[in-house]
Amino acid sequence: MVSKDLNRLKVVLVEKKRTGVWLAEELGVSPVTVSKWCSNITQPTLPTLERISELLGCEKRELITE
Repeated sequence: MVSKDLNRLKVVLVEKKRTGVWLAEELGVSPVTVSKWCSNITQPTLPTLERISELLGCEKRELITE
């Protein structure tokens, strides 16, 4: 079974020159949680995705692959 990347969080963090640790602190979650999101092991909830887009100053659709 081939896993499919569902989000572009890691790419957007690099583009915005932010780290997963910074994002974890802003969201009040563990850096391990953000790492799992960046690796597409798990996915953030839709409300969390909205908060991430606000923090990174981007549209939610930029965080999701097509």
